[in-house]
Amino acid sequence: MSLLAIRDLTVHHGQLRAVDGFDLDLAEGEVLAVIGANGAGKSTLLRALAGLNPPTSGSIRLHDRDITRMPAHKRLSAGVALVPEGRRLFRSLTVEENLLTGTYRRRRGPWTVQRVYELFPWMAERRRQNAAQLSGGEQQSVAIGRALLSNPDLLLIDELSLGLAPVVVRRIYQVLPDIVGSGTTALIVEQDVTQAMRVADRVHCLLEGRSVLRGRPRDLSTEQVEHAYFGIGDAPDGRH
Repeated sequence: MSLLAIRDLTVHHGQLRAVDGFDLDLAEGEVLAVIGANGAGKSTLLRALAGLNPPTSGSIRLHDRDITRMPAHKRLSAGVALVPEGRRLFRSLTVEENLLTGTYRRRRGPWTVQRVYELFPWMAERRRQNAAQLSGGEQQSVAIGRALLSNPDLLLIDELSLGLAPVVVRRIYQVLPDIVGSGTTALIVEQDVTQAMRVADRVHCLLEGRSVLRGRPRDLSTEQVEHAYFGIGDAPDGRH
């Protein structure tokens, strides 16, 4: 049984059909990366999964439970947590206070503040520092830790590498195996194709809201991915 099953999902962003007939099955313990150029519909897809953008049509099932019309706060309790684009920390709160906001609808599971400090060792020493004083990469790490503290089954990370130096991005991605090893499945929206192909078990490439290429990274050629990403001609199909 899939952890997440999406069928024929269509989501509008204003008058724009931002996601168009999207299908996906995601198994427990997988890392799936959704790639695509700016405006491809990636963030709208994640917001729909988190309950922030209501779908126009189609269905979303989590553990075979229909959550298509479930509001965002109940979706968090059901096991879906979103790390939003831009991190969205409370800049006037400390690192630890920001983390603790993630326990508001806490579920049973392995993630505690102490466990997050073990994942990101620098946080413990700076837990009383205001979030406004953190670098972009540090803020992204706190946003991930905050989401983990709800003990989600499904972790959604929107534009993980946006605005961050490559060395910082690699450092954040290094903790992904620990996150997945704890029992959390990850769905990541990413513009950095190379990084996404390195860490994901499977990738979906979106173009104008539609999935135009999907498969395991090792089965997809650079040419296939480039053609799908930029919409050049008819990309050879790498579906699996």
